Amino acid sequence: MPTKIALSEPEENSVAKFANQILEDGITKSASDIHFEPYENHSRIRFRIDGILYEQAKVEKALTPRLNTRLKIMAGLNIAEKRLPQDGRFTFHNPQKQKYDCRISSCPTMFGEKIVIRILNSKNSVLSIEQLGLDIDQQKIFQEKIFAPQGMILVTGPTGSGKTVTLYTALNQLNSANKNISTAEDPVEIILPGINQVEINHKIGLTFASALKAFLRQDPDIIMLGEIRDLETAQIAIQAAHTGHLVLATLHTNNRAESINRLLNMGVKAYNIATSLTLIIAQRLVRKLCKHCLGQNLETGCTYCQDGYSGRLGIFELLPITKTISKLIFENASTLAIEKEAQLIGMETLKQIALKKAKLGLTNSAEINRVIE
Repeated sequence: MPTKIALSEPEENSVAKFANQILEDGITKSASDIHFEPYENHSRIRFRIDGILYEQAKVEKALTPRLNTRLKIMAGLNIAEKRLPQDGRFTFHNPQKQKYDCRISSCPTMFGEKIVIRILNSKNSVLSIEQLGLDIDQQKIFQEKIFAPQGMILVTGPTGSGKTVTLYTALNQLNSANKNISTAEDPVEIILPGINQVEINHKIGLTFASALKAFLRQDPDIIMLGEIRDLETAQIAIQAAHTGHLVLATLHTNNRAESINRLLNMGVKAYNIATSLTLIIAQRLVRKLCKHCLGQNLETGCTYCQDGYSGRLGIFELLPITKTISKLIFENASTLAIEKEAQLIGMETLKQIALKKAKLGLTNSAEINRVIE
């Protein structure tokens, strides 16, 4: 049940302490995002934990502008500008001296500025391949394709499905002194030492396409694109994959086979897709059953969880581009035909993989149905 919060101390020091306490609470509860939302008579604070928003507190309306000002100062934003959206970032240290990178976004609403803070923990954003959630056969395919000298690997899924973590995990495996690795991201979420990371800035014309063109003039071995959004970016990325570079990128589609349709709809030629793609990964994140209460408290949770769940688990379906699948792409075969061939070569669907995890007691059917269509 959310608590009602009102600060009696007029000093700005009390607001700073309150802002820090909210951040500390969010980190303690493993929140990925903190939402500060103004309404007519009060403000609401919510934490996104394991992909679900939970209300944490209600704040008196009079405190909201002071709290927003404090958060904007922490990120170096313009505190006088309240009519336009702003974005920034800051570093926060909790009492245990652990460092967290925080992204902040402000947006004007009817009753004041809404502020959302994303908490980024580099320890959780770069995993071992085993920790991602891939099964043994999937791990072998993943390793084989990311260590190939050239080609394109696509990671697909909706926002919040863990695509960035998968890409960072691959880059962490590939990162070495004899590789020139460059990334274009919007925004850069985690700093990866030894990798050249570029943050996209559309206001000044620094797009995915322009960054990619610059990378190709700087003798790259591996390129990572935060997202392929348009035909120009797709064409340059495919050209790079054809000319001896390994290209990793994300795409917004629901499953592996639909990724091919997405590229075709952008205007990419079927021949170029068939000859450049080496692997498509579709993924989702499902909540794990709490190991302490074993998911028995699905309404209230226990001391260690929210509603019987604690943490999330990656669910993956892979589509390695075999000669047969490449031929199907070249012939403009239907999504259904490509999906059928994927299953013939033993590539299970997201639902099939998820049900296996449920049988192991890691999640349940309700969570699978919530996340996977």
